Amino acid sequence: MSARKWTAADLPDMTGRTVIVTGASSGLGQATTAELARAGAHVVLAVRNVAKGDEVARHTEGATEVRELDLTDLASIRAFAAAWTGELDVLINNAGIMMVPQGTTADGFELQMGTNHLGHFALTNLLLPHITDRVVTVSSQLHRNGHVDVNDLNWERRPYNRDRAYADSKQANLLFTLELERRLDAAGSAVRAVSAHPGITKTNLASHLSGFRGWVTQIGISVVAQDAEHGALPTLYAATQDIPGNTYVGPDGIGQIRGAPVVTTPSKASQDADLAARLWARSAQLTGVDFPARVPA
Repeated sequence: MSARKWTAADLPDMTGRTVIVTGASSGLGQATTAELARAGAHVVLAVRNVAKGDEVARHTEGATEVRELDLTDLASIRAFAAAWTGELDVLINNAGIMMVPQGTTADGFELQMGTNHLGHFALTNLLLPHITDRVVTVSSQLHRNGHVDVNDLNWERRPYNRDRAYADSKQANLLFTLELERRLDAAGSAVRAVSAHPGITKTNLASHLSGFRGWVTQIGISVVAQDAEHGALPTLYAATQDIPGNTYVGPDGIGQIRGAPVVTTPSKASQDADLAARLWARSAQLTGVDFPARVPA
């Protein structure tokens, strides 16, 4: 007989713990927020649309707070971090965009790399002096298609490919986690950097896709995808269970499309320590933010 599979009912008592969830106003972020608040955590919804975040908070049982955060704008990220006082147990880098048309952030970064990686890179390092437990960064199995070009993160030299740009940003999430964990360990900190992916989940992430491709994508999602409540389970597991740094959590089903959360293995390329270090250096150069001089022990 197989062991019982982990569910949100297995969350520990989170009373007295504070968690930030980026992109908490819909989809996986909303589901993650709901379960952590139900377990007793004080959850800060870090969202671009405050009115939408307020609406989610009103329908969430437990202690919640809404704060404005636009990951496409370094000024917003700096303001959010500067306003933070006191300890922060867990930061969940959940927000993301997928396969959008070519565009740039307020600071001129390619929109997907800027939102999914560079925004969270800056946010994490600015908040790191406050974090006492862990950083969870949500990636995707499409990271396996990524080939991060450190010298052209913003697609200034190559013809833009929105699928590849998304995959690169998701590979960047794992390279960031790898290097962040290395730096935390070198600093003698007990804070952990871990990652998760939701399999294929029904959210509005692909709602902008149109035409034949959009139709095929929506059909595929309706057939194989799990709901956001189940898609959030790997994130919840990564955020609360006693796992080592640089652990990658995903669904246990065929192809990791859906299922209960388990520790799994990311691509070999996403564990390239040299590439991770070079991506970190370039990210710090672009954002003007780097690993802080002081981190919790």
